[in-house]
Amino acid sequence: MVDLKEMLIKPEFPRSAGYDPDWQLSNQMGPNALWLCEWLCEAMELKPGMRVLDLGCGKAMTSIFLAREFGVRVWAADLWMSQDNNWNRVKEAGAQDSVCPLRMEAHALPFAAGFFDAVISIDAYHYFGTDEHYIDYIGQFVREGGQFGVVVPGLAREFENGVVPTHLAEPQSNGKAFWEPACRSFKTAGFWNALWQGSASVQDVKVDLQPDGWRLWMEFERAIEKSGKGIFPSDAEALEKDAGQYIAFMRLTARRSALSEMNLYDPTLGLQCGAE
Repeated sequence: MVDLKEMLIKPEFPRSAGYDPDWQLSNQMGPNALWLCEWLCEAMELKPGMRVLDLGCGKAMTSIFLAREFGVRVWAADLWMSQDNNWNRVKEAGAQDSVCPLRMEAHALPFAAGFFDAVISIDAYHYFGTDEHYIDYIGQFVREGGQFGVVVPGLAREFENGVVPTHLAEPQSNGKAFWEPACRSFKTAGFWNALWQGSASVQDVKVDLQPDGWRLWMEFERAIEKSGKGIFPSDAEALEKDAGQYIAFMRLTARRSALSEMNLYDPTLGLQCGAE
């Protein structure tokens, strides 16, 4: 019988294979964040000492991974997880000198302009980044030439006639349907490419799909089922039926351009414009 450790060791992700399977499963909040982070980092240039914002870090697994694997300093920001909860996890991992956990909302970040060398977001950006102005907002916190790296779930292609396929819309044997209202934020690679290409804040935009992303997601769901540590009902059945027809993971990377954009989320903008 295949054990959990074997289920979580993938040749595509040699760095992730070095992390305790129980730790990965106990701290998951969806698809395997370490696999997604490792795949993202293949397309980035992270160097020791860099300041990195891990936006929507969940339980800070990716923040710990980034600090350990690349020697960067990470600000681990999340809305749902308290900084105290994540700080305990960071200390247990021995990363307290490299990871600073924070609880904050993605549209109300307190950092100085140009503070970060890179912004990374794993399985979270689609919840707030589909707004066409958001890349300009987050861009103000990245130095010129700094990096952006995002992995999000999305659509390999548009639904035919805009109708959600039956195998994604109907309940699985566990009673849960894969496609929920929040899945409206699942976009195609073309959508993300056009969104970022349309901003003067970023350049060198690249978007690609993860090979067999659906399969990796499904296999991690099966591992969660086997462990009994699931937070949400499994989506493995729907993912297996889909087999990559529609559901995919995509990687977005870019660099901060020299041009600046007006920050439409700046609370002082009204005063700047003379409003009372």
